[in-house]
Amino acid sequence: MSRAPIQDSDPRARDQARDMLARMRHAVLAVNDPATGHPHLSRIACQAGSTGLPVALLSGLAIHSRALAADPRAALLLDEPGAKGDPMTWPRLSLQVMASVIEEPGQLRDRWLRAHPKATVFIDLPDFRFWHLRPVAGFLNAGFGAAFRLTPADLGA
Repeated sequence: MSRAPIQDSDPRARDQARDMLARMRHAVLAVNDPATGHPHLSRIACQAGSTGLPVALLSGLAIHSRALAADPRAALLLDEPGAKGDPMTWPRLSLQVMASVIEEPGQLRDRWLRAHPKATVFIDLPDFRFWHLRPVAGFLNAGFGAAFRLTPADLGA
């Protein structure tokens, strides 16, 4: 009997997904563009907030910010490129997320600048806002034959 190609999470998958979140400095954000009805993808700066879950700093002028304001459902893709070999075997984490503006960023600004020092050029511009990207589901492809469904609890949410 063959094993199902997609498995429920296990401790190793949870640890790998949480580790990828902790190390992330960027991600690909997918939103639903209300102007066209089509998905829109953007590479964004993204990092783990104090809870370990994704936080992004986004310009209100960008398509993705306007799309999130209209529909907070989105997706994130994180990957870990390998030094060599087939990219289809490198780990990647897909998350379905609900986005919300962080009204009181508190210490987030300083934390962000430690990870992204070049953001000093734009972080205080009036159109930039921090966003929580709260996972509602996840999928870890940890390499060939290692695919796992993840719940918010698996991701630390």
